Amino acid sequence: MEKYFVDKNSIVRKIWGKADTVLFIFAGAAAEFALNKAVDWLYFTGRLPADPLARLFSTVEYAGHIIFSEEQNALAAIDRITAIHQDVEKKRDDKIPDWAYRDVLYLLIDYSIRSYELLETRLTEEEKREVFEVFLRVGNRMHLAGLPVNYAGWVVSREEHLEKNLIKSEFTTDLYRRYKKHLGSIRYAILKQVQFQLVPTRVSGLLGLKNKYWLNPLLQLYKLFRIIKLDTPLKSALLPPAYKARILQLDIK
Repeated sequence: MEKYFVDKNSIVRKIWGKADTVLFIFAGAAAEFALNKAVDWLYFTGRLPADPLARLFSTVEYAGHIIFSEEQNALAAIDRITAIHQDVEKKRDDKIPDWAYRDVLYLLIDYSIRSYELLETRLTEEEKREVFEVFLRVGNRMHLAGLPVNYAGWVVSREEHLEKNLIKSEFTTDLYRRYKKHLGSIRYAILKQVQFQLVPTRVSGLLGLKNKYWLNPLLQLYKLFRIIKLDTPLKSALLPPAYKARILQLDIK
């Protein structure tokens, strides 16, 4: 019998098995990537400024692939991620700081929880610990230093990272300009409202996100459409054409 990296009954599979939840995780990641003090590493390869949505979405997509893979395939995928980053370090003749690796792992944990709770229902403490433990295994496989050993330790470490490692810089302004260019004005406005509802107060404050009050009714309408199986046309209308097929394929039936 095949052994999977994440148990088939895990809440983590439930979270990452719906395209809309993954999209919200992506929205949160887009906000924090723009503020991270180490975002210059992503500019070094040229991939992020050239197409920030594709670069960020590939990160989220890769995480989803690991979650649904057989264990050995998942471990091989994690090792490829490590090798890719080591190659970038070699080309730049510098080392990506350990805290920058932890930041990416932390935001995947946090926005997995926040996105599911915003779109679905509150998670139990046990379910939150399960989310943490799955990504802790990813971090341990990557040999990341300084990882907390339990969920309670992660909560404390996450707050410390938010305070120490985020800053609004010229990279922030540039990335948001590029987000708007690639999304268009309407989708860009929706992105910022989703981010306002989703991200920690520290992130929202640095980005200057404002509550326009129209997202909550839209979310309620979307949830209704999902119940009566009319969410796919609405979702398709809101998605950038270049990513529509890839995003809709994220739904695990």
